[in-house]
Amino acid sequence: MTALRPERDSSGLPHDGQYASHGDPGAFEEPGAFEAAVDHLADPLTDPLPGQHPSPWFRSGPAEPEPQPQAEQPQEQEWYDPEGYARDWYGERQPQEPTYEELYGAYAPQRPAPVYEPIPDAPQPQIDDETVGLRTADTRRIAEPEPGRPTEGRAARRKAAKKGAPQQPATVDSAAPLSRLEARRAERARRPSAGAVVSRGIGELFITVGVLMLLFVTYQLWWTNIRAHQQANGAAHDLQEEWAKGKGKPGAFEPGQGFALMHIPRLDVVVPIAEGIDKSKVLDRGMVGHYNEGGTKTPMPDAKKGNFAVAGHRNTHGEPFRYINRLEPGDPIVVETQDKYYVYKMASILPQTSPGNTSVIGPVPPGSGFTKAGRYITLTTCTPEFTSKYRMIVWGKMVEERPRSKGKPSALVN
Repeated sequence: MTALRPERDSSGLPHDGQYASHGDPGAFEEPGAFEAAVDHLADPLTDPLPGQHPSPWFRSGPAEPEPQPQAEQPQEQEWYDPEGYARDWYGERQPQEPTYEELYGAYAPQRPAPVYEPIPDAPQPQIDDETVGLRTADTRRIAEPEPGRPTEGRAARRKAAKKGAPQQPATVDSAAPLSRLEARRAERARRPSAGAVVSRGIGELFITVGVLMLLFVTYQLWWTNIRAHQQANGAAHDLQEEWAKGKGKPGAFEPGQGFALMHIPRLDVVVPIAEGIDKSKVLDRGMVGHYNEGGTKTPMPDAKKGNFAVAGHRNTHGEPFRYINRLEPGDPIVVETQDKYYVYKMASILPQTSPGNTSVIGPVPPGSGFTKAGRYITLTTCTPEFTSKYRMIVWGKMVEERPRSKGKPSALVN
């Protein structure tokens, strides 16, 4: 039991069941009574209510240590109750389950010893310098220290010896430089093999060739036509201006000089005719060329008899004769000059012949269906498309010669 403070009245003075007056000198004869009364008057705001204390884990007692009483009357001091502290914070302690020995005592059966099975070691992958060099990002690996060889430098060891510090065991230094052998292996792993270099070069060569071929095909099939159409239209415009000024009379013309216009209404073709069949001066400029040299020389349309023969590209460079294979017998072919219109009707076609067969432009071409000399026209071009292996021939016969003063022929009006 702990000692309780003496009961106090409303005046705060201790009593033993009887009230003591201020004048009674025997009221404070008990040991410690006077000190308790003075301590009460020191700070009345900090004194708890009678029978209470600020901390629930401390028993009632004086707020401050009091002077030790006489030996004949010892006074109990305040003490700390750990069980009460734990109970107030954590609640009542739960009873623990009895142990195995407490349940069975001396009659407890012998508990079997636990059996631990060894965990098998995981198979370790085989590591060598080549595979490590290939698996790492920069084909370099951390240098492993050789047995008995410290990883620190000589200066670091001397400094440690001067300071008297104990030497540390050798550890792997991630920043340690590679040895010559390791550097060679890393460089060899980083360097591409001869097969890789060759295959890479072949691939780049194929890509370059493919790009060049694509550019060449684009140039041949697209740009040459655009350029040739521009040049042909310009030549036709210049020719018409010369006719309006009174120039361009029939006669001898210079190679590459335009002198007529060819109309093929069925194919919607209007193309200038120039003297000669030179590729760079005539054919590649989108115009039709007139055979006028050596054994291939042919008369002009105004001749009383003869075969007026011309040539033109079937593909690229304006391709004026690309679809002449679609002409049918009776389709008009009109040659316009400064003074007249010469109207021909398509008569026959030879799908394929040798480039050296010059008889197709003769006065009476074999295979054309003509049996005697007359006024004919012959169109020649390359075949099959995009090649120049053979020649395609189209023949026509003149059916009308109309002066320009009478207006356009019906083939151009309809």
